[in-house]
Amino acid sequence: MKEMARSSRASSRLSWPRILHPLYYLRRPRRLFILLGFFLATTFLLWNQHKLPVLQQQQQQVDELSSILIYKVTKDMEFAGDANKLGNESDSEHDPVTVRRRQQVKAAMLHAWSSYEKYAWGFDELQPQSKQGINEFGGFGATIVDSLDTLYIMGLQKQFQRARDWVAEHLVFNKNYEASVFETTIRLLGGLLSSYDLTGDMMFLHKAEQLAEQLMPAWDSPSGIPYNKINMQSQHTSNSDWAGASSTLADLGTEQLEFIGLSQRTGNPKFKQRVEKVIMQLRKVFPSDGLLPIYINPNSGKPTAGKITFGAMGDSFYEYLLKVWIQGNKTEVVKHYREMWEQSMEGMMGLIMKSSPSGYTFIAERTSRDAIRKKMDELACFAPGMLTLGTEGASPEKASKYLELAKELAWTCYNFYMSTPTKLAGEEYYFTDGNDMSLRTKYNLLRPETVESLMYLWRKTGDPKYRDWGWNIFQAFELQSRTPFGYVGLKDVTTGRQDNRMQSYFLAETLKYLYLLFSPSSVIPLDEWVFNTEAHPLRIIPRVHEPVSLEEEIPEEVIDTDAQTDSILISDAEAAERSRSGG
Repeated sequence: MKEMARSSRASSRLSWPRILHPLYYLRRPRRLFILLGFFLATTFLLWNQHKLPVLQQQQQQVDELSSILIYKVTKDMEFAGDANKLGNESDSEHDPVTVRRRQQVKAAMLHAWSSYEKYAWGFDELQPQSKQGINEFGGFGATIVDSLDTLYIMGLQKQFQRARDWVAEHLVFNKNYEASVFETTIRLLGGLLSSYDLTGDMMFLHKAEQLAEQLMPAWDSPSGIPYNKINMQSQHTSNSDWAGASSTLADLGTEQLEFIGLSQRTGNPKFKQRVEKVIMQLRKVFPSDGLLPIYINPNSGKPTAGKITFGAMGDSFYEYLLKVWIQGNKTEVVKHYREMWEQSMEGMMGLIMKSSPSGYTFIAERTSRDAIRKKMDELACFAPGMLTLGTEGASPEKASKYLELAKELAWTCYNFYMSTPTKLAGEEYYFTDGNDMSLRTKYNLLRPETVESLMYLWRKTGDPKYRDWGWNIFQAFELQSRTPFGYVGLKDVTTGRQDNRMQSYFLAETLKYLYLLFSPSSVIPLDEWVFNTEAHPLRIIPRVHEPVSLEEEIPEEVIDTDAQTDSILISDAEAAERSRSGG
């Protein structure tokens, strides 16, 4: 036995050199395969450990995207409602084409948001080309607040929670920053109120009230017409020199939804009183055609010289006349808003023209000297959606006229996109006889107005062409504006030359309206919600038993010190850049 053991040990010692020699395995293929398998498994495990964080991140994105197929309606949102209420009997979230399109819009939102989180967290906006953040709105995290309700509606709960926590921990308003009252109201106040309405989280309402308090001094003018700018720390108010020290119409007339909504939710009437005093003042000087110039003197409360337009600096005033009536549930208390809106629509009919030879319908502008200018901004493409909303509550004759005009204008707006090489719209279009439309201002800023109108028209008519048009526009954004690190606008829609800014409203509005375009009408039903001009949905709350009275007249001795607005030398494109009305 001892001899056998010694022989076995000797044999074992001699085997080690053999198993390390390649010929050993070439003569034994089975053992070669075993060795190769062991080597590959070990290599994979080591590589997997090294790549595990990347794989986990990829898996998280896969999990998030897989949740798109069925939209989950949470009890906080209470998205009850009949999908057929607005006539969309063919609307079904199980239609495979619609589901796929909705999935891709949600994936675009995830790409935009993830890029912002990675490279610009806490900043107002992302610069995708340079992968850094910029503060264009005082460092209030505009993209975070603007995106809250979009994240929530799309079911991106993890992202929403991170955004919610940032607002709770970092959003403060006492900063030495000269803020646009308009932009701060529609983006931040609107975003906070919408998030409160969707979730019931009191933190959002408290933040909204804090912000409104900071903005209140803007209305401390002799007439109650607000100044357009306020220093959030010193509370100093002012208007821009380029506006002749006047307030601009869209700015002063686009705070009503948010401040009325805040009063309704807090029980504090002062917010509502401030912004409704503005409407009462404008009602005193409202022209017979319902069309106001874009400049209003805050001392006298009277219009000064200036063009009449449904584009930059005029647009959302008319939108809010209708929407405040909807917000109040169309009661007697808000009846005068509807009356003013219909008066304005009659005036707008005098600006409706058609191009030749194709017959594109467009809304012209009227200059300060009452000349007609055949020009239409892409910003004015909110009008088809507004007219579609306005069919509710109109007489049958007016409803038919509004809807037909909405369809014609939407076709023009869609062709603003389809007429360029990139299939993205420019900023301004001029119309000349025999030559239809010509592009004047060539940049594209990821604007939402056209897809907003397509969403309203789809919900009203159920015509699938509006979804198809929206899909074509979305594909153009994907092709021309998507970068590895977010979305950018174009400096020139004829060449595709890109800029370096992802506008916060691209997440708040453009992608949200596209998502809703491919969602059932029971998602944010229009008989329960109304959108502010930044696409933040607010719950409709009936207004009853409120006194309706005009304020005391402004004394005649108040001098209109800023009446010389005719001398202002500023291009329409520059004005639009400085005051992005109709966000």
